Amino acid sequence: MGIAGGSTGGGAAALEQIAGTIRGCTRCPLARGRTHTVPGEGNVLSDVLLVGEGPGAREDATGRPFVGPAGELLAELLHAIGWERADVFITNVVKCRPPGNRDPEPVEVATCATYLEAQERALDPSVVVTLGRHSLQRYLPGARIGGVHGRLRRSYTGQHIFPMYHPAAALHQASLRETLFRDIRGLPAALLDARRALSDERSASIQAEEAVVPTNGSEVADDAEQMTLF
Repeated sequence: MGIAGGSTGGGAAALEQIAGTIRGCTRCPLARGRTHTVPGEGNVLSDVLLVGEGPGAREDATGRPFVGPAGELLAELLHAIGWERADVFITNVVKCRPPGNRDPEPVEVATCATYLEAQERALDPSVVVTLGRHSLQRYLPGARIGGVHGRLRRSYTGQHIFPMYHPAAALHQASLRETLFRDIRGLPAALLDARRALSDERSASIQAEEAVVPTNGSEVADDAEQMTLF
């Protein structure tokens, strides 16, 4: 199944501009301890955006997301459904490594939110796959990952969200590995469902707009008919 279809070609330029801004960012204390920012990478035309939590040591060293052990497992997960890293776009809720690989703090997530929002606009994905609880909270505040993982949801802004555990969690808790593989096998169907819903919504919007046109046209026709009476 093809998974391109998000943004148009103009998204690539926008994403590179966003990445350039991120590389120069000093808006929060994380900037002082980083080696590299990690803006994100992948297919700029993808219909699927993967959002993790924050860069680790290898990501900080290379400036690329998910290149450590968690990234290796992510590649396995994508292979399980016939996808590659190059088929999706991958980023994190924070673009600099939190010290000691600690969880990102709310103020750090909020500071980076404008960058993630800009990436979302540039990509316009049909589905956002959240990896981990911090990513999940960005889109579904208050949701518990144990109760929503592996099922398509709608965010308060209308985005289609597919929550998953972070691959790193399975490196520490082996039982989650099977859960991750089971969940990701449902992603292609979730993508189709999201595309179908978005298509239906666009069609309904177009029909609603077109329904207004005959009314205006009939008013013009009525005016013309009235003129013939004089």
